[in-house]
Formats: sequence, structure tokens, C-alpha cells
Amino acid sequence: MTLIINGEGLTIENVVNVARNNEKVKIHPDAVNRINICRQMLERKIAAGAIMYGVNTGIGEFSEVVLDDAQVKEFQKYLIYNHAAGIGEAMPLDYVRGAMLGRINVHSHGNSGVRLEITQCLVDMLNEGVTPYVCRKGSVGASGDLAPMAQIALLLMGEGKAFYKGELLEGKEAMDKAGITIPGLKARDGLATINGSNVLTAMSALFLYDANNWLKQAEIAAAMSLEALKANMKPYSPKLHEVRGFSGAIRSAKAIQKLIRGGDLELGKVASKVQDAYSMRSTPQVIGAAHDALAYARSQVEIELNGVGDNPVFFPEEDLHISGANFQGSPVSLPMDMAGIAITMVSIMSERRMNRLNNPALSVGLPAFLTKGAGMFSGLMLSQYTADMQIVEQRILSAPASIQSIPAAADQEDFVSMGMNTAIKNFQIIDNAYGILGIELMAAAQALDFREFSFGRGVTKAKETVRKHVDFLDIDRPLYKDHNTMKDLVESCEILKAVEDELGSLE
Repeated sequence: MTLIINGEGLTIENVVNVARNNEKVKIHPDAVNRINICRQMLERKIAAGAIMYGVNTGIGEFSEVVLDDAQVKEFQKYLIYNHAAGIGEAMPLDYVRGAMLGRINVHSHGNSGVRLEITQCLVDMLNEGVTPYVCRKGSVGASGDLAPMAQIALLLMGEGKAFYKGELLEGKEAMDKAGITIPGLKARDGLATINGSNVLTAMSALFLYDANNWLKQAEIAAAMSLEALKANMKPYSPKLHEVRGFSGAIRSAKAIQKLIRGGDLELGKVASKVQDAYSMRSTPQVIGAAHDALAYARSQVEIELNGVGDNPVFFPEEDLHISGANFQGSPVSLPMDMAGIAITMVSIMSERRMNRLNNPALSVGLPAFLTKGAGMFSGLMLSQYTADMQIVEQRILSAPASIQSIPAAADQEDFVSMGMNTAIKNFQIIDNAYGILGIELMAAAQALDFREFSFGRGVTKAKETVRKHVDFLDIDRPLYKDHNTMKDLVESCEILKAVEDELGSLE
């Protein structure tokens, strides 16, 4: 399959397929035409001596400095040199590939004034597997993700470094080995490559894809714990949630009902309390709120993926260029702060159910800490400690970055989105979430092994999958191996795949 890029219709799933699964891309002929028309307009304006930001002026605080013809030719090179100012280890390759895809889609609108050779070079790099070495940190999420995007732009001059076939090479060597022509930078090309929030947007797209899969597994873990705790399942009636009206809660209640279908609890063969604690009773409302938060974040990220995030923006049909702030990352960073908070919120509820499984005063007849040898053995007592530590880290990371602006560039850039901080910490939040949920799944499987009634088809399949990787805890053993195995199992989505193969989609 080849993804055709035309400036519209790009989805989160497209980003995942290109960034992680190496799907090929191609620019639509209409987009090629738009790019060429816009470039012709730009070159006419340069020849006529029109003053254009970042083309024949400096940038930022130097925007009032007009460059002469000789300076215009060299300016783009020094612009990229100056902005390639990141720090830290290399970003994961999927972040960088996603950002390159997003930038190609921006150019495809024909509003950036860039040469077609630049956009085509980015396409060739994706298709041939040349991925620039980009430092993780340095962007403040306004004027675009300048520092990381500039490291991508270095390759367009045959400079910088890049990963190719598993090796980190000098940029020119990687491009030559892949057979990619190095286009060099002319007027506008450098700024047109870096002046958008493409890295934080790509990272956000990847996070939202992962977070949706994690939430579905949170529903699987909830269903397992609810069966083990002999929950009253009446609060999971979709009718109850439909009358309130939140789509996420309706979705979550239906998913959990599907997971327990066919088991004794659903069939009314297991006695339950009249009313359970909130961590058991309000799961659809809580996971549902997270679904709704992620749905809103997705809508904003996909707008950004398909919009013209650039400065200045050119309108060839009107022979017009406008300098503004379409690079500003706040429309993405604000909803993505909420998305990270949503994952933390659901993780906290997961730990509360795990607590009930462990606590003999709350577990409806399960042995203390899910061990047959209480006193001699401590069972899953310390697993809760591990979950709790990770939740505290999530809470710290859930402080919003979108309100943390620090002025830069002599106060020319006096409000910035800090969206890259949001994107970075969201992946830290979900990394903890994999571990927390893995611990609940392990505890729920342990608890179900103590029950002597039949479970729902989905719950049964999930438990079987856990047992392929982690054995029943008969006597105490070091649990760090089990914890890490369960974390990896959640991240791999193996449980989710097994359950959805059995039941169909949980969405």
C-alpha cells in the first residue's frame, strides 16, 4: 500500500502506518501542482523586491532586518544551523518519521512557498528509510518545533546525521547510500521545513493511538476484577448511561458487558451486593470520560495534521502572503495535556480495584493479598507498592505544560505552548500506565483462580493470555520479572488482540 498525500484526510492511523510500519508515501499530482504554483509566486515576489518574513528578512527579533540578495542565498543555511540547537538522546524513529509525514502534508496545500525538490526529498527519505538523528529536547512548541525540525532540515543540505538500515551515519553518507538526491536550500526552503508544530503533533498522534488501545485493556482489566469481586453489574446497563448521554460512558459500559457475557456473574448465578464501591460501580463513567477526552484530542490533532501550520502563509490565487502564528502549538498542547491527565485518572482507578483484590476486608472472600499462605507468604502485597509509586509519578507528570510558557527571543516570542513538554511527558505517563494496568491484570488473574464459578468469554480469554506469560503465585517468588512481563504484555496489546479475536472490537 502507498499513502497518497494531498493535504487532507490524514488520520492518526495513517501516521502510525507510516511512522511505525514503514508504509510508502507519494505526493498527489494536484499537490505537486499547488506546490509549484506557490513557489512561482514566491520567486516573482523575490524578484520584485517584496519584503517577506524569513525569506529576505531575519527571523524573530531580527524580523525588521532586511537582507540583501547575497545574504538571501546564504540565510537559509545559517537559519538551520542556528536552530539545530536541541539537546539529549535521539528521539525514537517513529516520532521523527511522523513529523516528516506531517510536514509533507503541510507543503501539499501549496501555501508554504517551498520548492518541490524539498518536499520530494522528505518523501524519498521516508520511503528509503533514512531517518534524521533528532535530539529529544529543545522545542518550546511555538514558531514550530524549530530545534528538532532543524535537525531534519540538515539532511536537506547533506549534513547532520541519520539512521539508515540500523546504523547511525553522517547525513551525506546515509543519503548517498539510499540513492537520494540532496536538494540544498534556497530562499524560503529552510523556514518552510521547520516552521510548524509537526513533531509534537506526530508524537501526539502516536500517543493517542496507544492510549486508545490502553483504555480498551483497562476495560478488560476492570471486567476481570469485577468478576473476581462478584460485582453488581446493573450499573453497567447501557440504558443507564444512555439516559445521561456521554458517549464515552456508553461505549465503556457496552465493552465491559461484552467482556463478562456468558459468565455466571452476568447470568445472575453469583450473589452480589446491592451497591458496590465507586471504583467498581463508576468505571464506565471514569473510563468513558477518558474516551471522550481522547476523542476531543484526536479531533484537534487531526485538524493540525491536515492544516497549514507555517509562517508566513502564501495565497497564490490572491498574490498574497500573510505573516501570523499558525505555528503555535497551543491548539494541540492543551487537549493533549487533558489526554495525559485522562490516562492518569484511569490508572488511579485501576490501582483502587487492585487494592480491593488484595484487601481481605474488601475482597468478598478472597485470601489476604491473594496468597494461600498468609503470614508465611505475602502474595501481591508489594505489587501494590509498585503500582502506587508509578501513580505518584503520573500525578507529578500530569501538571499541564500548556500553561508553563517562558518568554524567549528578547520577548518577541513571549508566549509559547511548551507542547513538546506535553508530548514527552504523555509518553512517560503511558509508560507507567502499562505497568500499573499489568499489575491489576496479574492480580485479577490470581483472584479469578480462587473463584469456582464460570467467567465471561472475554474475561476467560484475557486470563488465559495472562497465564501464558505469568504463572499462578502459589508460593512467593521475586515479582519484578512478573511485573515487567505484564508491563510488556500490556504494551504489546497481545491480551487485547486475543480478546477482540474472540469477541470482536471493544469499540
